[in-house]
Amino acid sequence: MKVVINILKREIRNVSKDASLFLILLLAPILYAFMYGSIYLNKGEEKVKLALVDDDATTISRTLTSELNSTSIIDIIPASDLRDAQEKMYKGEVQGYFYIQKDLEKLLLSQKQANVNVVLNASRFLPSSDLLSTVTKVCLTVGAGVRKTYFNKQGMSDEEAMTMTNPINLDYRPLYNPDMTYGSFLLPGLLAIILQQTLLIGVAASLASEREEKKLKSLYNLSGQNISKIIFGKSLLYFFVFMIFGLFFTVVNFSVFGVEVRGSYWALALVTAIFIATVIVFGMLIGSFFKTKLLTFQVMVFSSYPIFLITGYSMPYIALPGFIQFCSDMLPTSPFLKAYISVVQEGGSLSDNLPAIIHLLLLWLLFSLLLIFRIKYLTGNEKLGTQQNIA
Repeated sequence: MKVVINILKREIRNVSKDASLFLILLLAPILYAFMYGSIYLNKGEEKVKLALVDDDATTISRTLTSELNSTSIIDIIPASDLRDAQEKMYKGEVQGYFYIQKDLEKLLLSQKQANVNVVLNASRFLPSSDLLSTVTKVCLTVGAGVRKTYFNKQGMSDEEAMTMTNPINLDYRPLYNPDMTYGSFLLPGLLAIILQQTLLIGVAASLASEREEKKLKSLYNLSGQNISKIIFGKSLLYFFVFMIFGLFFTVVNFSVFGVEVRGSYWALALVTAIFIATVIVFGMLIGSFFKTKLLTFQVMVFSSYPIFLITGYSMPYIALPGFIQFCSDMLPTSPFLKAYISVVQEGGSLSDNLPAIIHLLLLWLLFSLLLIFRIKYLTGNEKLGTQQNIA
């Protein structure tokens, strides 16, 4: 155990003396979490501008316009005609336009189908999706109100009229994200990715620095030529520091950004601990293939977005190509996000996430074995090179 403590102290000295490692490992996680998380502080968008052309100008069309404008999502911008509405959308002043055709009220009151048109700028997915869902709800609500009024005038009671208006009642209950906001969906995964990437880049750069400064041989001798002690001693610093960061994110960042942890904190802590241990050995394994710390930073800094994309978080895993699914399965991020989101957002337990936990443990074992062989190979070559130089 004394050897492990000596390696831990050595790692603390190395990190404290290296400004770049100190920044990426100790300051970046907090700064990134608040900086990127603050983008989604409001969770969802409000008052998306939608141009409106009303060629009917009747009581029902004005009611429809008023209902659209009273929602939290839509901000109605009047347009004189279709050409004006199209120009506003092309210039980016609005995200689409809503066209109420002439004779809307006349057709509805005669129980005939009336058409309205909504044209949206789908090049921006979130505004167009929010506008479409809100416009659909408002149109169905106003249309149902007109039909109910008609049936009431035919002598039906409110209950009978409602049955005729809406024979199938859809009881829609969105779970885990009741407001259906993009921020509530993205924030937990975003904080997890920040935790991973700062750890992965820092650990990889740390081992690359050992190679660059040719310190692997001295580290090997310090460990009593026990590679397991090297891995364990170097891992302790990162494990404790990032477990603290994980706790900080859960308690402070989640509170600031309004993210609710529905599952057990102990389950979340265990899953996070396994994940951090796996990322540490994964980072060391990656760093062992770089000869300089600078090159490690240059390459690894571009890994964040590709890793996020192939985890199945932004795009459903089942929809990914087969090769991408294989790459995703080889990353600790994918099983961790499954378990992490399950515990945080869905209230899942450890038993619910047993496959993901086993997946993480298998990756930890695989990366650890590969890392042992890799360090053994590197220390052997470094000793050989040193002997040749002396000769």
